[in-house]
Amino acid sequence: MTKWVYSFSAGRSEGSAAMRELLGGKGANLAEMAALGLPVPPGFTITTDVCAFFYANGHSFPPNLEAQVDAAMAEIGRVAGHAFNDAKWPLLVSVRSGARASMPGMMDTVLNLGLNDQTVEALSHYSGDARFAWDCYRRFIEMYSSVVLGVEHHIFEEALDELKEAKGYTLDTQLSADDWRAATGQFKGIVEANAGVSFPQDPRAQLWGAIRAVFSSWMNHRAIVYRHLHNIPESWGTAVNVQAMVFGNMDANSATGVAFTRNPSTGVKELYGEYLMNAQGEDVVAGLRTPQPLTEIASRASPGEKISLEAAMPKVFAEFVQVADRLERHYRDMQDMEFTVERGKLWMLQTRGGKRTARAALKLAVDMANEGLITREEAILRVEPTSLDQLLHPTIDPSARRDILVTGLPASPGAAFGEIVFNPEEAETLAASGRKVILVRTETSPEDIHGMHAAEGILTARGGMTSHAAVVARGMGKPCVTGAGALRIDYDEQCFTVAGRRFVKGDRITIDGSAGHVIAGEVKMQRPELTGEFAVLMGWADDVRRLKVRANAETPSDARAARRFGAEGIGLARTEHMFFEGERIVAVREMILADDAEGRRTALAKLLPMQREDFKHLFEIMAGLPVTIRLLDPPLHEFLPHTDSELAAVARAMGADPVKLRRRALQLSEFNPMLGFRGVRLAVVFPEILDMQARAIFEAAIEAGLSTGAAAQIEIMAPLVFARAELDFVKARVEAMAALVEDETGVRPAYHIGTMIELPRAALRAGEIAPSANFFSFGTNDLTQTTLGISRDDSGSFLGVYVEKGVLPQDPFVSIDQEGVGELVALGCQRARAGRPDIVLGVCGEHGGDPASVAFFEKIGMDYVSCSPFRVPIARLAAAQAALGGTAEGTA
Repeated sequence: MTKWVYSFSAGRSEGSAAMRELLGGKGANLAEMAALGLPVPPGFTITTDVCAFFYANGHSFPPNLEAQVDAAMAEIGRVAGHAFNDAKWPLLVSVRSGARASMPGMMDTVLNLGLNDQTVEALSHYSGDARFAWDCYRRFIEMYSSVVLGVEHHIFEEALDELKEAKGYTLDTQLSADDWRAATGQFKGIVEANAGVSFPQDPRAQLWGAIRAVFSSWMNHRAIVYRHLHNIPESWGTAVNVQAMVFGNMDANSATGVAFTRNPSTGVKELYGEYLMNAQGEDVVAGLRTPQPLTEIASRASPGEKISLEAAMPKVFAEFVQVADRLERHYRDMQDMEFTVERGKLWMLQTRGGKRTARAALKLAVDMANEGLITREEAILRVEPTSLDQLLHPTIDPSARRDILVTGLPASPGAAFGEIVFNPEEAETLAASGRKVILVRTETSPEDIHGMHAAEGILTARGGMTSHAAVVARGMGKPCVTGAGALRIDYDEQCFTVAGRRFVKGDRITIDGSAGHVIAGEVKMQRPELTGEFAVLMGWADDVRRLKVRANAETPSDARAARRFGAEGIGLARTEHMFFEGERIVAVREMILADDAEGRRTALAKLLPMQREDFKHLFEIMAGLPVTIRLLDPPLHEFLPHTDSELAAVARAMGADPVKLRRRALQLSEFNPMLGFRGVRLAVVFPEILDMQARAIFEAAIEAGLSTGAAAQIEIMAPLVFARAELDFVKARVEAMAALVEDETGVRPAYHIGTMIELPRAALRAGEIAPSANFFSFGTNDLTQTTLGISRDDSGSFLGVYVEKGVLPQDPFVSIDQEGVGELVALGCQRARAGRPDIVLGVCGEHGGDPASVAFFEKIGMDYVSCSPFRVPIARLAAAQAALGGTAEGTA
């Protein structure tokens, strides 16, 4: 018989942390904590296999699941000492999801399950507190009705607000037992009115309703969005965890909290978190009450009067510190823990690897390696390469003037500027049109995930450092300020007021997620220095990686950035990017308008000194590192104006005949320019362009060598070759120009010549082309277009749907299509080396900065990758992880 259910209790466990795929992250870690003998309330996990069965069989359950759940519920009752639906002391349970990957706030939770009109009275008698019992009952009705019965959560909240207003209350804690009893009756009426059914009174029916709803939540919209953003496969499914309730809201000696063993924003080794007295766990993350700090140090550093857990419950705090330290050492990673204190007894409800910022991930990895907790190789694998992009986000210039409106909590570091929006859908729409927005909410919820992803930063009036907004923003690498309590947000009027000032939708603000500041207007930003732990970890990564990492750059600023980020040369300098400014574009157009080769040479003579200066700068900045210069690639018509008015204006500026200019533009226009008169074809038909560029390269290299003392490493690359004869033509012209420059200067710079492999035929005939080349650079952007028959510029209307429906596993322009394009690249490499064993093989498409693609390029034995300058650190770390045969654990 298939085992679908695994039980756990303190000192006894049927599972372990190694069973994450089957039990999900939460279930596996509960099982592990129980096996360690930590104070874990008894419970059981329904496996992810049931989730797969559920969706494969029309939302039905395996036939023997019910009996296994009944046995597991009986075991919870045996360990806890009381039973489900007991008339004197009822066992209540929580029902939570738990996927293999951590998805904070994305999945649904039900607490206090088992309460009904009879058991609430029993709980009241057992606890000696009717107010507590009826508060638990109304919470259960609200949660269960929202999660299982589909009643909108806000309807209950609005009813509760009306009740408090009628009573003259401002806080939930002011309501009495009779108030909560009345609210419960009102809530049941809301259920009947909105769900068309009475609130279920049978605890067993409640349990199965919750189990079904949690499995169903795996496919709700917010979970789908989160999985898409974090590349979590739909096939993984979720487990369901059922656990005996312990109550942080039972009395004044009870509490609940969330904590990290180290600071998840900075990585500093300090207990970090918050708690609430007389509260349930959801109260902390929901942000409905302002939580208190755990430690006295944090309490003294916080504004206003705070009472730390250390001061309020010193014995519980001391026990919790020991548990936290034990868990970090056991898992050898920073832990994110949830705990409850019931009548002075500590209970551990969860532990998992904590979400962290990129800066914190770096510090944690380096510190733990230096502490001997992990190895340097493990430290390299601890940091998600793409998360390094967070470190390149702007911070506020210390010298900038700040018009600070309010100070909240620094929930996620970095700074962001944008227009105020109050609605996540509008944030998504405006961001898609290229506008920068700050999403402002009273508090966020999982339904806001799409707007949070679209926004530059997030600002909330409520919530703490572990609220939904804070956790999700840190995971996304977005600046976030929470708990800005002085903000008065009016969704109807689309505005907020603070300190007597009113800001409406569209007004601009800046948020500083490192200091918690909300600032009027736009503030000057600066990029951080990549030193400290970043430099240390990158050094460790460079020691183990095999793949070289270059940058795609053609301007001095990009080349300098590339060096700053550790690039080992330039893998692609796109010369056409140098032709679109000032006098250059005029000379290019004169060349295009020329009637013969002599006329083209006259125009190109004007471009020669400009090109020479361009290349000289690159050679000087790279100072002896390789510089791969791609010869002119795009169709000539791209340099000409398109409309009649533009043509007339350009003709006037050039003193040219507008009729001739228009005729020439028509002659050069193409139905499919990507597959037309471009690339090496320009060099074959108009070799004088190639001659000018080759001369400029050689002369620049000579001058740069004199100024730097380092011989330039020249790599000249012919684009869009599909036959060896094309490359041989280019090679002959380049060799002739090298000889001519040597005659004129007495210096013959060393150089290599190669080609971009961008066409399927070139990959297939790589063995034939290779003897004429020193290197190949696979242009995977165009190779993807030509292999899949998809234009990158025109695919927006359908490519997202393809990914969403599983036709493609991911966007092939972001991560290489390994089975199609990747196979061509691998085959091209194999045949190239057979044709020329010493050939150097690289990649210069943006796939060179994608970690999954980098791992593939390492696997097939490429020599280097080249990407945009700001993705160089990502590629360096990804290359190291690929060399170690692993990938990041995804906790950043």
